[in-house]
Amino acid sequence: MNKAAIAVLVSGGGTNLQSLIDAQNSGIIKSGEIKLVVSSRADAFALKRAEKAGIKCSVCERNKLTKAEFENAILKSLYENEIDIIVLAGFMCILSEDFVRRFPQRIINVHPSLIPSFCGKGFYGLKVHEAALSYGVKVTGATVHFVNEIPDGGRIIMQKAVEINENDTPETLQKRVMENAEWKILPLSVEKVCKEIIK
Repeated sequence: MNKAAIAVLVSGGGTNLQSLIDAQNSGIIKSGEIKLVVSSRADAFALKRAEKAGIKCSVCERNKLTKAEFENAILKSLYENEIDIIVLAGFMCILSEDFVRRFPQRIINVHPSLIPSFCGKGFYGLKVHEAALSYGVKVTGATVHFVNEIPDGGRIIMQKAVEINENDTPETLQKRVMENAEWKILPLSVEKVCKEIIK
């Protein structure tokens, strides 16, 4: 079967990457295959997860390169491995307009809120959950969306809601949003987009 080649871009622990590897192993992702993991940091634990799963890795260190050199290094890896779809999974770098335009409707990101709430520039990681709690919303969740030139501004693919508990801290909320929303809708969204690509 013809499969879409997936690259996952990471910066840290790689829990979302692990959810994709698990989904590939269990057959949730069947229209695509993770061919490459690109990390912006050499010490990212995500690289260990990729190696354990036998996935090719590439390190493009953001702090050692200019933005242009960094993006060119990533592009080189993507083109060499004939990548069809790029998944941003805890990737802590905002890609330039020029980069994003090369892959229209082919870059997807998972964001830990129900877009359009708590998203855009400056909203990432725990900051998103801190904002949700300080605002007092009763429901949050996660969104998988296409990436365009506006941070968190691309078309939404899937969303899943998660209720907020009264005693939540940003950390407990982050964990629940990951387990109940991100790790469920990210693999399903990847499968959906891969299926459309190979049609």
